Amino acid sequence: MSLKEKISSDAITAMKKKDKDTLGVLRMIKSKILEQEVQLRSKKGKDYQLTDEETLGVITSYAKQRKQSIDSYTEAGRMDLADQEKKELEILNDYLPRQLSRDDIEKLVDEAIAVSGAANLKDMGLVMKTVMPMLKGAADGKTVNEVVRSKLA
Repeated sequence: MSLKEKISSDAITAMKKKDKDTLGVLRMIKSKILEQEVQLRSKKGKDYQLTDEETLGVITSYAKQRKQSIDSYTEAGRMDLADQEKKELEILNDYLPRQLSRDDIEKLVDEAIAVSGAANLKDMGLVMKTVMPMLKGAADGKTVNEVVRSKLA
């Protein structure tokens, strides 16, 4: 079952259980996926469907928006809205790969540095270009960036 099919199936289950929070998030994800497909259809053909990797990218992007909203609402003292965003993020996390620990990220960054031959911060782009495909959504880019900076400094 593809990730997109799983989301549709889970949306039907949420509808039957009358779980409005989960249903709302899943409908939004489905909407974002459809939006992305429509954009890509002009380039890749009218029957184009997102791959699981592309679908994961859409979900990751939406989760990142939720994290930013949580930070904004927390800064503004709107804990009620921050809590709602946290609930949505928890639902989204069920569809994202398990996030790697900082130690695991550091190991992968060490490998990427060795492969790319990076020596200083000027080579940071090479390292990021090497390590990000290895992670495939299992780590936040900001965290990876911090680790790379600390290793190359």
